[in-house]
Amino acid sequence: MNLEDEFAHHRSRLVAYCYRMLGSLHDAEDAVQETYLRAWRGFAEFEGRSLVRTWLYQIATRVCLNALRHSSRRLVPSALGAPGTDPDDLEPRAPEATWLEPFPDHLLNADPAQVVQTRQSLRLAMVAALQYLPPRQRAVLILRDVLAWRAAEVADLLGTTTAAVNSALQRARAELARLDPAEDQFGEPDEPARRALLDQYAQAFERTDLAALEGLLTQDTRWEMPPIPTWFDGREDVLRLLAAKLRPGEGQRRMVATSANGQPAFAMYTRGRSGAFHAHALQVPTLTKAGVSAVLAFHRADLFPLFGLPTDMPSRS
Repeated sequence: MNLEDEFAHHRSRLVAYCYRMLGSLHDAEDAVQETYLRAWRGFAEFEGRSLVRTWLYQIATRVCLNALRHSSRRLVPSALGAPGTDPDDLEPRAPEATWLEPFPDHLLNADPAQVVQTRQSLRLAMVAALQYLPPRQRAVLILRDVLAWRAAEVADLLGTTTAAVNSALQRARAELARLDPAEDQFGEPDEPARRALLDQYAQAFERTDLAALEGLLTQDTRWEMPPIPTWFDGREDVLRLLAAKLRPGEGQRRMVATSANGQPAFAMYTRGRSGAFHAHALQVPTLTKAGVSAVLAFHRADLFPLFGLPTDMPSRS
């Protein structure tokens, strides 16, 4: 395998690694681009002293750590404060906030083994929790617990000792346990129930069927809408929000299935005056056996092309 092919072989995994570090696909792709530029420039000095994989991750880690020195932590709205209760009193923006972004699963090159292996570590709740860790602890935890590198390998990559790596890993694990990013205390439904729940969820939105949504959402469901900082906690308040913001009637929305962060997702389009449908939000629901326990609805039309989706769709004939 020549160098160019080897770089291409590692690209999707490097993008996923940098995404976990930075919480943004845009930033991750920039970091990988910078990694490859540095690698090409420095290859004459590389001389095969380590595996190309180790060398690339070492460069990528340095690029990410440097980026994190000059940027703020990626957030979800629930990290900013208490939930709202009035759907007519939505804060339009939070200028100081830098928001977490979703990760399109197709960037994993449709490798089923890789999708399964990385699913839990790419879930939005996990990536959001990782943002609370100091950057070097974040790198240690991802390299050790997600990528399964040996402590000695990580120590060599970071230019530190194995004891320091093990200490950082212990602190990182303790902080994650405190944050408790586990979303599925009721467990995920099996595949037939999962498929049925997703179908019912999409149909309820397309029909503006709030009664059906009430039956699908858990009592303690949470609804977040970055970049809108206001969020809602509990089925009653979430349904009040949806009743206020969803235009009534069938045919006002289209829900297109996709996948983000190893989770099912929907691109929601809303119908305009011309009859065409326009990108509105990318919804990533969290499924449990009890129902939909959380939804992150990214209100950003610019995310749709990253998922291979158009921003506008013609009306149904």
